[in-house]
Amino acid sequence: MRDALTLALYTHPMSRGRVARWMLEETGLPYDEVILDFNTSMKSPEYLAINPMGKVPALKHGDTVITENAAICTYLADLVPEKKLAPAIGSKARGDYYRWLYFLAGPAEAMLTAKRTGHFAEAMHAGYGNEGDALQTLERALAGKNHLAGDHFTAVDLYAAAFLGFYMRSGMIEPTPEFGRFAGLHAARPAFARASEIDNMLLADHPHPGMKAAA
Repeated sequence: MRDALTLALYTHPMSRGRVARWMLEETGLPYDEVILDFNTSMKSPEYLAINPMGKVPALKHGDTVITENAAICTYLADLVPEKKLAPAIGSKARGDYYRWLYFLAGPAEAMLTAKRTGHFAEAMHAGYGNEGDALQTLERALAGKNHLAGDHFTAVDLYAAAFLGFYMRSGMIEPTPEFGRFAGLHAARPAFARASEIDNMLLADHPHPGMKAAA
């Protein structure tokens, strides 16, 4: 039973762990948090036994370990079926849910990593094709829609809004009207506000190594 097992989030307030925390807040489930710091506790033997990549986030649920935000969001959505954070299995919406969640976590994320490093693969060899293909595909999927899968909020909307919000803020994605509308719509959710408040408060004690700590 889900309530008999403790959920623990391993994270840092300036990391992709913010997505996992938002998802946890959407579920309403209680959870513990373990705040790790880059290059120190994140690379400790204790944490490497949980995630050998030495990266966050990671989620533990009893003896089960889940890494990668798309997997964490999928896992958590299935823990609370009454919240309808995942469409019904076998429905068209379920197919859309998987399609766009893993498109974002796979080709779209890989394309932006290539863009940041300046090392795009040849289109015929890359899952993302090229930058224009990937972003146009996503923008067309969002056009005129509030939800990527079905007619209500699910984990894929959360993932897409977090993805777009981060990459627009960092300047990696142009803030087109459609991208801005979709990200802003879902960033207005109370769970996002709660998660952001928690992580923002943690930043003073756990700054990113690439940022100057607040005076």
